[in-house]
Amino acid sequence: METTDQATEGDPLKTGEDGAEAGTVPSATELKRKSCKELGFSKLSHWRTAVFFLSLFLCLTIVFAFSFIIPCPVRPQYLVTWNSSFPGAATYNFLAFEHANEDKVMDVLFILKTTEVTQNRSCADKGLSSPCVFLLALDGTHGENLWDCPLEPDFHWAQCGLERETGRTWDCLLSHSDKLTAIDKRTGTKIWQQSQPTGLRSSAPVLSVPDLDGDKVGDVALVASDNTQTQLVLLSGKTGDQIGTTVVLDSTETASHLLHRTEKGSYYVLLQKDTGLYGWALWKIAAKAKAGMDMGLKKDQHLERNASGTDGLVPIYESEVSRMLKTDETDDSSNLLVVAGKEVALLDGKHLELLWRFNTSSVLSEPSFGHFNKDGLIDVVIEEDIGNNTKRIIILDGKTGGVLWEVQLLASPNSPRPASIDTTNYFSVFMFWGLMPSESNSSEPVTSERRSYMLHPLYSNALLESTNVVDHIIAFKATLMERGRHAAYILLIGPKEEGAEGTVVLSKRKLKQDVPDSKVLHFGDGTTKSNEDIKEAFNRLRFSDW
Repeated sequence: METTDQATEGDPLKTGEDGAEAGTVPSATELKRKSCKELGFSKLSHWRTAVFFLSLFLCLTIVFAFSFIIPCPVRPQYLVTWNSSFPGAATYNFLAFEHANEDKVMDVLFILKTTEVTQNRSCADKGLSSPCVFLLALDGTHGENLWDCPLEPDFHWAQCGLERETGRTWDCLLSHSDKLTAIDKRTGTKIWQQSQPTGLRSSAPVLSVPDLDGDKVGDVALVASDNTQTQLVLLSGKTGDQIGTTVVLDSTETASHLLHRTEKGSYYVLLQKDTGLYGWALWKIAAKAKAGMDMGLKKDQHLERNASGTDGLVPIYESEVSRMLKTDETDDSSNLLVVAGKEVALLDGKHLELLWRFNTSSVLSEPSFGHFNKDGLIDVVIEEDIGNNTKRIIILDGKTGGVLWEVQLLASPNSPRPASIDTTNYFSVFMFWGLMPSESNSSEPVTSERRSYMLHPLYSNALLESTNVVDHIIAFKATLMERGRHAAYILLIGPKEEGAEGTVVLSKRKLKQDVPDSKVLHFGDGTTKSNEDIKEAFNRLRFSDW
């Protein structure tokens, strides 16, 4: 039988990896070499383990160290409700919400006419006659006085929110006595003060226009009017100095005005007159004020084709206009709502063209806005006078003008306009004032009864009724005090006559605070939920400014 040197599958002995025949005893040199390799790998494994645990230790040390060095942001602690009283004072229909400190909660600014705010802050301390005008900022968390700015009486108008994206170092502009004063919202410091422009006394709102004098700070425009003419004055946003000369429009009285920017980027001052709504191009105004210079402002050729050859006004909506307002106060290009005669109309902000029209008998108060459905378009809330001391609150679809929801309330006197606050569910919670007919204690016309109502769009056949306010309301606003949370409403209460002396009270109340003690009123058709389910739906709401 032949033999072979190659190991086969059936052989019990095989060749080793090191080339020696299997079963052969390794030499001492080979054993030494093998032991060294195993020892090297063992040392390397130990080093890797040590490095791993050292890295982990360092990471944990850094994490724990920075946890104490850089603490987590602390949410401001706020009172769900607070009241600040000012005896022997007068106030006006003005409320503004601004960040006057660094706690991320909106603070409240309002006007007070009094002799002194505190024992250490009086008119006499500033050399002013008593009583004088104070612009006050109260802390939104606790209602404490952050600052106050005493000014010469009398008060005419005030507007805040003018600092945003303009390069200005001030936020509020006040017209008082014969002066205009710009004030820093964080400190209450006067940034500049100028005499009122000669001519007619201006009226709010202040128009925030682009930089016209080349100092890289946005400027402002003031509009004044009487029954013979309308005047417009341009002021430097940096110093308050007048830019150029006063521009006069020989026309009938202007009841109201707004600034609008078209899709082409052209600015128009919209003037509400008894014959309709008209646009006055800012480039024309600037050219007249600066003797022919248009300051590089854009022109909208599409609108200018319809401009009058005599006064240069562009007709926007020709009807008996009684009110006009933006659907978004912070956007100069937003849609425009016009209340004219017996109709409410929505105009497209891009081209100032009609989107829809809704016929109505008579609109009682200034319309407001909110989101009743989830189509992303803002809806319109109006109060319609239907006679017999009764009003119909209607929510109109922002897309079509159709009726989305309605309810009838008794038109109680001193009832603020409706308000709304947006939620994270892409709809709004609405708040109304009046009196449900079934809740009236008498068949006689309502003289003093007034209650507030909240509407949840997902439970549209029920309202939450609250009776927590019985005093005379000077001003009312509902707002989001803190980004993403803390929805509240502010009430400014005082004497029945605006500017009359008495006790003035500014109060804040968290919106959800009214829910437990509110009464659930069911009406209309549809699935009826229990009172507990409806209240729980309000309590689960989370608010947002989108």
